[in-house]
Amino acid sequence: MNEKSGTVAAQPTERIPAAERREQILAAASVVFGERGYSGATTDQVAKVAGISQPYVVRMFGTKENLFLEVLARALERLVAGFRQIIAEPREHGEDEMELLAARLGGAYVDLIEDRGILLSLMQAFISGHNPVVGAKARAGFLEIYRMLRDEAGFPPDAIRGFLADGMLFNTLLAIRLPDIFDEDPDAEELMRCTFRGKLDLVLGATAAEAAADA
Repeated sequence: MNEKSGTVAAQPTERIPAAERREQILAAASVVFGERGYSGATTDQVAKVAGISQPYVVRMFGTKENLFLEVLARALERLVAGFRQIIAEPREHGEDEMELLAARLGGAYVDLIEDRGILLSLMQAFISGHNPVVGAKARAGFLEIYRMLRDEAGFPPDAIRGFLADGMLFNTLLAIRLPDIFDEDPDAEELMRCTFRGKLDLVLGATAAEAAADA
């Protein structure tokens, strides 16, 4: 209470820290860009998913291009950090050492699906090579992953090719929403079981949660 006026002072409203709000917007943008692509997405759509105003998104990130670049950077940072964590862990030495490491890295990649939209936003970046700015960042990020797998994990180029090809298959199956017909088409089930293996339940659970959120 204000002793002079006798009025009750207004309590400060709770504010979300800028870093937390930034992550909230980037998570929403990952979903919007992942589903609609760079050309089809708008900052207004991102704002609606994030539950904030469109002008706030613009004030924080500027243009849609800048926002997409931040989404791409966030996705690559999480991917690289996840891979480096696996690479740094003790390995089981033997004939199957590299095969086991590749399987663990593949599992870490699929785990990213829990961050809704992150794998699809990566794919949107990879197919935007025609854009001089986005394409340059996507190429740099892809080559960073290649060099890490070669120099830090110790994979030969041919093994990296196979690993990256599997990653693109993961993204493709998610992009065409094959999990949506998992229970309806035996061929879809067969392909998904072969592709995701021990991570299949995670993929189905994440996509079911996404469908429920969109309903």
